Amino acid sequence: MFRQYRKFEKGEFIIVACDTSAGMGDYCAAQFLSKTKLDIPLVYHSKLLATEMTNALHPVLEKISDITGVKPIVTYERNNGGVFELERLAGLNRLGKYQIYKMMTYGNIDNPDVSKLGWDTNSATRPKMLSDWKEAVDKHLVAIYDKPTIEEHFSFILSQTSTSIKAKAENNAHDDLVMSCAIAWQLYQTEEPHKLKKDFKDFPDDTRLFNGGFY
Repeated sequence: MFRQYRKFEKGEFIIVACDTSAGMGDYCAAQFLSKTKLDIPLVYHSKLLATEMTNALHPVLEKISDITGVKPIVTYERNNGGVFELERLAGLNRLGKYQIYKMMTYGNIDNPDVSKLGWDTNSATRPKMLSDWKEAVDKHLVAIYDKPTIEEHFSFILSQTSTSIKAKAENNAHDDLVMSCAIAWQLYQTEEPHKLKKDFKDFPDDTRLFNGGFY
């Protein structure tokens, strides 16, 4: 489920963006983007249900907080039941070791500061997030180590119909890893780190969360 490419370091700020499965052979995906180092050191990718992804992510988020001393921030795409799983993740965060992202709702005259839990991919946000991420990739702003993520980018195409042009995965391909990257990049542009009140000591190099090798 997890693929890790380097150790987390003290002081770095991690942004976690999750795309939940719609079923029918689809994947749940989460990209762990380091705003500090501009790379993606950890990826979650599984055909398991979103509920199982939430259970897997919670201890990892807490461990990242312990290692870095900085609260990671996490968001789910609201579609496909993601908002309900993000609410459940927020309930698991009893120790307050990570932040739950709240998206601002713009254009609300009565209450301009109103926000909603999670990232909303819609007709207004989708073109911008994909355009911003394309620019970041084209300019090599982020180091991507994960081969499946790279392969998904090569199968992400512009599809033209008689009425519109839309960027999406080609037939028989997936876009979960691409979309979670694009969401993470949106948070990169707006979110700032929050350090833990408690000072954590340095962890030894062999500190691991489970035998899968998370450290």
